[in-house]
Order: sequence, then structure tokens, then C-alpha cells
Amino acid sequence: MNFMSENINEVNNENKQASKNFIDEIIDEDLKTNKYNGRVHTRFPPEPNGYLHIGHAKSICLNFGLAQKYNGSCNLRFDDTNPTKEEQEYVDSIIEDIKWLGFEWDNEVLYASDYFQQLYEYAIRLIKKGKAYVDSQSAEEIKDTRGTPTEGGKESPFRNRSVEENLKLFEKMKAGEFKDGELVLRAKIDMSSPNMNMRDPIMFRIRHASHHRTGDKWCIYPMYDWAHGQSDSIEGITHSICTLEFENHRPLYNWFIDELEIYHPQQIEFARLNLSYTVLSKRKLLQLVEEKTVSGWDDPRMPTISGFRRRGYTPESIRNFADRVGVARRDNVIDVSLLEFSIREDLNKRAKRVMAVLNPIKLVLTNYPDAQIEELEAVNNPEDPSMGSRMIPFSKELFIERDDFMENPSKKFFRLSPGNEVRLRYAYIIKCEEVIKDDDGNMIELRCTYDPETRSGTGTSSKKVKGTIHWVSAKQAINAEVRLYDRLFNHSDPDGDKEVDFKSHLNPASLEVVTNCKLEPGLVNASAGDKFQFERLGYFCVDIKDSKEGNLVFNRTVTLKDSWAKIQKLDKS
Repeated sequence: MNFMSENINEVNNENKQASKNFIDEIIDEDLKTNKYNGRVHTRFPPEPNGYLHIGHAKSICLNFGLAQKYNGSCNLRFDDTNPTKEEQEYVDSIIEDIKWLGFEWDNEVLYASDYFQQLYEYAIRLIKKGKAYVDSQSAEEIKDTRGTPTEGGKESPFRNRSVEENLKLFEKMKAGEFKDGELVLRAKIDMSSPNMNMRDPIMFRIRHASHHRTGDKWCIYPMYDWAHGQSDSIEGITHSICTLEFENHRPLYNWFIDELEIYHPQQIEFARLNLSYTVLSKRKLLQLVEEKTVSGWDDPRMPTISGFRRRGYTPESIRNFADRVGVARRDNVIDVSLLEFSIREDLNKRAKRVMAVLNPIKLVLTNYPDAQIEELEAVNNPEDPSMGSRMIPFSKELFIERDDFMENPSKKFFRLSPGNEVRLRYAYIIKCEEVIKDDDGNMIELRCTYDPETRSGTGTSSKKVKGTIHWVSAKQAINAEVRLYDRLFNHSDPDGDKEVDFKSHLNPASLEVVTNCKLEPGLVNASAGDKFQFERLGYFCVDIKDSKEGNLVFNRTVTLKDSWAKIQKLDKS
């Protein structure tokens, strides 16, 4: 059993043993005690500062899935509190990705910026209670006096400003009378707290930057920890589900809501998705885009949802992957082979089988009638008989894969070689009689004979051969460009060693562009996004961006088998 199947079986067994995860159990208990009057209301709160990736897909499936499971509601709310990093392009891409995954949100799209005025008024309330103050220290001074995980911080010399002075300064901050970084509004909690998040965290900072929705109306913007819980409260969220890095932020989440004496949602943390051979830091993914290491956020090698969509992944495969991974309390690393298995499993059921030759060599059947063209029946998908069959042309001149011929074959090579016989898929048994070479000794043509009594499905011969290869008819074949995508990184933990640049682990073979590929003629009508299994080669889709009529471009979605499992096995031996 290879590593991939071990990983898959382990995850499947865990899911069978625990049909309900710990979040389900919390919600079940809340419903039992009528904690939220029988309501389940979740939200997905992305920051519009990049494209969503596979880790976000897990969170989307969890939040929207819980709402569906419990007949509740789920909001889509953009955490748009940092105008210097946010763009409308990201908002549009996130909306498209969520819809593509098959989810719809309740009501209209919401934004943290919808609540800027309310958050400002909440801040006034805390100032009046003596629970917030304006600090004139610089960012460096605040950082230096914050302390360490083992040592408490130092109180700001401005911590005991009067309520009246704080209110005046905060109003002037809002009016734009100070420069960026000149003042901040901080919560007054406990600078000696063992939890650093409780050491007078910043609530508002000055940013003279235009916001993608509010324009120049505001020059003070709320910090995430300040906006997050209050936005949940305003929306009536019952279960605020976030990843484990926010566990230490929960006391602050609760403190703000309790001090404001407003409706109190429940924050619950779960383990984020960590995937082998993958980087999921938005900052680092943005670096790959800006440095043109990849062609963009939707490059099929990127772990973004838009990249997966362009590569040929299906929403069903990603949802199935999220189900298999499940919901855990502690961080772990999921092998990317499980994701690749999920797309293979899905495409195996839905993708039409076709024949394509990526590295062609001409094969001539010397005893086949010159002008004859046969129409042979080929099954579209043996997994789904309802998909029917198609007719493909067969003639004297064909193309086969160059790798399917070996002039001096090894003992275990059962494909075509001089004097050896193989079956052409859906067609006849042929025998190689002669190899034609150019002046430099390169093979340019194979001359073979065919046995007319061995036509697949109708032949009268009982002859058996060990090998079957695919082919296309030379005159009817269409040309296409095929992009062979592979994993972007060749290290299982490319971001693990902080002393090493993660880009040093980039896989130089992550993309191979193959031109002048030969495909069966029916593919001339393929549309952008159509998915196929190229028999014996893998799963491919028509590129949704670069493919045009008369200039087909296919992306390899995934190989038929996990070739990386072999590499891992060799590395361990």
C-alpha cells in the first residue's frame, strides 16, 4: 500500500468512527438548551486582500455546510478594514469562488465597512466607560512596551488621560487632524496579562487611504480584533467559527462584547488546513504573483480556488475533499495526495474518455487499403453507460505515442517493438515490421501490418496480445497545445524552514508545454472548461482563459496514478 492510500484510508476510518465532529456536538448541545432560541447562524468572513485558496475552501464548506445541516443561515461578510491592501478585484473573485463551490449566502453580501459608524460609536461608549484611551506613542514605542510572552508590558504614559481628553482626541482623529501613525485608540485592559492580546490592544489606527467602498469618508479604520466580534454581534451570529490561531484572541473577543453589553455570539476554533507540498500564506502567494513566478492568481499550479477551477478541478471534488479531511481540534498536515485522489475519483465518473497523442510518431499500416477510412465505436465512459459511445476514424496512417515504441525493448516492455504485436485501442492487432530513420538516426516512422480478423468487438480471431496502446488517425487528427502541470513545490514542507527561502523549493518541472499534440477529431468542438480523460495519460480540461476556437489549449488536471508516491517510496528506501 502506498503512502497516498494509507493516508486516504486513515482519514476515511476517522470519519466513519466519528460521524459528528466537536463543532456539531457544541451546536447540538446549544440547540438542546435553546441557547440561541433554536437558531444556527454562521458566517464566512474573508479579507479581500487576495484570492481564496484551498484552506479557505475548507472553511467555506464548514460554515455554509453547518448552516445547511441545521437549517440555519450563513452570511458572507468581507472583513474590509485595511484599505491599503484591499481591492474590488479580490471581492469579485471571492464571490465567484463561493458560488462556484456551490454555496449561496443569506441576504445580501455584507461588509465590515457597513458597520464603521457603529464601531465608532461603540468605541465612544468604551471611552466613556474608561475602558479605552488615545495613545500618542509611536508604533515602535507601543511594540517595545508590549512585553514578551513571559514578561508583562509597561503602561503607556498616556493611559490615564481623562475621558474628556480622549473623546476630543478621538474626534480629531476621525476628522483627519492627525497624520498616519500619530495616534491610536487602545482598549484599557491589563498590560500585565499573560495573554499578550489583552495588553491594551489597538482598536483604531489612522490611515489616510481611500477605501474601495467608503472612499475617503473615513481616515480611521478598525483593527480586526475590534471589528470581528462586534460585526458578529450586529449580525446575530450564533457560532463564530475560526481557525486555531485565534484561540488566544477569544478572551479579547469576549471582553469587548461583555464591556459593550451587547449580544454575545460564541467563538469556536478549529484546525486550519495544512497541505503538504503547498504554501497557503496569502502573503507568499501574492509574492509569487507579483514576481511573476506564476502567471497570476489563477495559474493552475496555484492552490487558489480559481487556479483549481482553471486546472479542471470540480466543486464536487473539493467539497468531498473537505468532508474527508473533517474538522479537528489540533493542527495536522494533510497529504496533497488526498486532494488529488478526490479529483481523480470525481472525474473518473464524469469525464469522457478520448484518445490523444502528446509526443507523436507516425505509424503506417502497409497492408491497409490506401483510401479506406473506418468508423470505430469507442466507449465514452465505462463507469457510466448512460454517456454512450462515439465513432472515431481509423485509416492507413496513424499517430501513436513515441514512448509506446522501443527499438530494443526490456523484458517487461509489452508495447510496440520490432517484430512484436500489440492491439490498437478499439481497433486491430498490429505488428511492427520496419523502423524508418532520418540521416541523423532519429526514428521518424514505424511501418506495421495489421490483422483484419482482429478488429475489436467484431473480429473472428482468438489471438491475444499483452499490450494495448492508444492512437489517432493522422489525416483527421486535430492539433492542440497541452500544458502538463505538476506540483508547484518539490518539498513536502516548502514553508517549514524559516531560515530558507520557500522559493528555493519550487519544482522546475511544475509546467511542461507540449505543442503539436494530436487529438481525435471530435475534440474540435470542445468548449472552455470541458473535462476529459486522455486514455492512459491522465485527466485534462480545456483551458478557460487561453483556449480559443482553432487554437485549443488543454491543461492536465491530474495524472491517472499518484506518480509522487513512487518518488516518496524511492526517497525512503
